[in-house]
Amino acid sequence: MPLIDITIPAGALEPAAAKSLPDELATILLRWEGAPDTEFFREITWVYLHEIPDGGLAVGGRPGGAPRYRVDITVPEGALSQRRKDGLVADVHAAVVAAAGLAPEHALRVWTLIREVPVGNWGAAGQTIRFADLKKSAERERAAAS
Repeated sequence: MPLIDITIPAGALEPAAAKSLPDELATILLRWEGAPDTEFFREITWVYLHEIPDGGLAVGGRPGGAPRYRVDITVPEGALSQRRKDGLVADVHAAVVAAAGLAPEHALRVWTLIREVPVGNWGAAGQTIRFADLKKSAERERAAAS
């Protein structure tokens, strides 16, 4: 049940990039989580693109500055090993840099944050969701696909 929040200044991405980036980031996250890319897992992978208005970004506490891009990823605790986190951060960064058309010297304008929700602190449909339950769902999805 991953959640991705992309926060960017309004107009920082071309419309086509803003439209395709959420799907690309969901694909990247599912791959690094090791979840099957099925309709079930797509349905529980939510991506929000937040465009903040002009003046909504302060760099160094001051208004203005070049656009900055924040990708905030929330996953159940235990879903990602450190190796998977490292790969996820690298791939998310590459996707955002490409979508934004950023030059390599502007790499620090893209931040990726990974937040892990402790077991028992994530709920959906009125029930607590546990990572172990999601792993079982993934196994069933893989078995059904083969």
